[in-house]
Amino acid sequence: MRVKPPARLGRSFRRRFLSEWAGVGCAGVLIVILSIVWQWTAGADQFVYDRFLAGRAPSMSSDIAIVEIDDASIAALGRWPWPRSIHARLAEQLDQAGVAAIVYDVPFTEPSPDDDSFAKALAARPAYLPIVLGFSDEAGAREVVLPVAPLANAAAGLGHVNFEVDSDGIVRSVALFEGDAHQHWPQLMVPAWRAARGGEITLSGGAPQTIRGEALARAGRQTRFLVPFSAHAQIHRRVSFSDVLDGHVPAEWLRDRVALVGVTASGVQDRFATPVSGMLGPLPGVHIHANVLDTLLNGTAIEPVSRPWALLASLVPLSLLLAGFLVLSPWRALLLSVALGVASLAASAALLDGAHMWLSPVPAVAALIFVYPMWNWRRLEMTMAYLRKALCRLADEPYLLPEAPAPVREYAGDALARQMARMAQTAQRLQDMGRFVWDSLDSVPQPILVADVRGVVLIANQSARGALERLGVCPAEGRSMADVFSEFSLVKSIDPNPATLAFARAHWPAPLNPVCAKFAALMERGVQVRSPDGHDYLVRYAQRTTAQGESAGWIAGLAEVTALHEAERQREDALQLLSHDMRSPQASIVALVETERQRGTLDANPLRDVMDRIERSARRSLALADDFVQLARAESKTYALEPTSFAELLIDASDEVWPQARARRIRIDTVFEDYAGDEGGLINADRSLMTRALVNILDNAVKYSPPDTRIVCAIRVVKSIPPRVFCSIRDEGYGISREDQADLFAPFRRFHAAQQPEARGTGLGLALVKTVVTRHGGHVYVKSDPGEGTTFTLALPAYATLDDRSRLDKDGELIDEPENGFDLATRL
Repeated sequence: MRVKPPARLGRSFRRRFLSEWAGVGCAGVLIVILSIVWQWTAGADQFVYDRFLAGRAPSMSSDIAIVEIDDASIAALGRWPWPRSIHARLAEQLDQAGVAAIVYDVPFTEPSPDDDSFAKALAARPAYLPIVLGFSDEAGAREVVLPVAPLANAAAGLGHVNFEVDSDGIVRSVALFEGDAHQHWPQLMVPAWRAARGGEITLSGGAPQTIRGEALARAGRQTRFLVPFSAHAQIHRRVSFSDVLDGHVPAEWLRDRVALVGVTASGVQDRFATPVSGMLGPLPGVHIHANVLDTLLNGTAIEPVSRPWALLASLVPLSLLLAGFLVLSPWRALLLSVALGVASLAASAALLDGAHMWLSPVPAVAALIFVYPMWNWRRLEMTMAYLRKALCRLADEPYLLPEAPAPVREYAGDALARQMARMAQTAQRLQDMGRFVWDSLDSVPQPILVADVRGVVLIANQSARGALERLGVCPAEGRSMADVFSEFSLVKSIDPNPATLAFARAHWPAPLNPVCAKFAALMERGVQVRSPDGHDYLVRYAQRTTAQGESAGWIAGLAEVTALHEAERQREDALQLLSHDMRSPQASIVALVETERQRGTLDANPLRDVMDRIERSARRSLALADDFVQLARAESKTYALEPTSFAELLIDASDEVWPQARARRIRIDTVFEDYAGDEGGLINADRSLMTRALVNILDNAVKYSPPDTRIVCAIRVVKSIPPRVFCSIRDEGYGISREDQADLFAPFRRFHAAQQPEARGTGLGLALVKTVVTRHGGHVYVKSDPGEGTTFTLALPAYATLDDRSRLDKDGELIDEPENGFDLATRL
């Protein structure tokens, strides 16, 4: 089948493509407008500005000297504030040093007896004093506090010392004029800068630079600019107030410079956060004023770009990206968006450093970050819409075309459209594959049901339909698997753990519902069920997953095991024959020999040795038959589980072995840990089989231990998840080599060391121990070395956890605790 993408996509797709593209573009434009006009990205703008500013290293003016009222000056001159006479002496010293001007960042709003002398000293050189601007009242007027009259008259200019603090508490800009509707006051540094430009004061560096076409010279009300703080913000020459008074400062340090006097002492200074506070910490106000004056003198004030130009500049990267969406693949569009974002950052940094203009790149970058994923989302939606239509067309085709699909003809156009055309061809191939899978499934001789994630049967192969029809079950399609198998009764689980069978019986028929996660491990291993007609079947579930590992449904297999159960019954009959009919002659032989011995007829009979051998052989055959039958039944019979105290089982086993132990002068001690519980370690067990297992371990401990030794049995409950009951049986016998321990639990295997006497046995005792403990959901461990005794440790699930089947692992067994049986045996 030849696919023609232009015909398949059609005009509707192209119209949607253009409408989606236009919608994404409008959303990007809205992001830019909100970021610039309503300042949605103000915090990010400030962050980027601070980072750019920290990387700059502008040249600093040498025409500024800061006279600091520092800690040393307060220590030398006394407590702050000082008398005006001290300030008068400073002004005289600065005049003698030949400063170009004096700027005080200290308000003098209260009269003092020394005001006249201080005013006379200030009049010798151009001096500039601060005013204090208060908050606006209800009428909008601001309170203005001027310096006292003698000082104000002597000053060459007055100015405000207010700083513009942004929303994040950082000083980045300064207002050249502040006031209200009736009056405006310049910033304190503006009169000094104007005097330098007008030639009223002469600086060592010459006349100051202009700032972009005399913009500040004609500055009107509300004019602001950004101060170019840098890591060198404290590079201006700084001298101590007391050193100037004492004449310790060379005159050339101050000559033809503007002397800024301000407080930097701890506890009395005013400090402000700046964009470089991360490197320099908060700056005193006098240092910020020095940076403002330096900016005015050098003409390096940073001017924010106006909103119209910022909008236009921010829309350029967005326009380029939108144009790229029309012709580029998703990967290349991603590269273009990254390149445009980097270019926006670089252009902003270059404009800041070269032209002293601030154009934030954040609105442009925010638009790029928003538009690219939004466009890909919309394009993905268009793709999914197309794929849905293609899948609907596939669903409408009940039969497969006989010819193989023809290769897709390449054509020029959008890369996504080409991928859609290939998807159309792939869909047909998947349909062919689906037909192949169905034919293969239908030819499988075993009954198989396929269900969705809810457990509703979708497909039943031919074998399954025939089997269910024989069982009188209606067609399975459209019904839940639990409903299909609802007439089956549980026989047993494949998991040998008896707790698993008890768990399944308690909840049957809930395990037939595959949606119940707690039964997944049980049904994955399988259960044996019985149909109403008496036939036995094995039912197993398997989960279907997608290529990404997600659940896609379930597959159920149904296999008849009636013949297998018949074989098991025959095996049970054989065991019955062995345990009764074949044991009876051996027991009769032993009884006859015992009877003749009691009558005394064998005391002097020459056949006595022969009769003794017959008795030993009969007893050995009888013991072998008993052990074999017990092992076979332990492996195959259904256990009769009941809550049982492990301590009671251990005591019963000890009592049964006690005669043999007493004959060899071996003491058996039982130890119960404090945390074994009042029940002595309650478990769910078959009493007879678990007691037989303990008897076998104790009997081996007695047989393979020298006389006058000790056997210690200890019980402990470990409060893990889930809780476990541990029993450790340690003897002081001959021990077992590492090589023999590998086959210790194998049937008919007996081990005998050279230094120990011969002990009789069948080699089936420990095999029964392993079988019984395993089928109880537990584990058995051994720790032994030749000549150092042997320790057997039994780990069994506590009774309280047997109903919590959510702790079954994938094999249907209870999850083990991290406790190591060997370590526990060592401690006990």
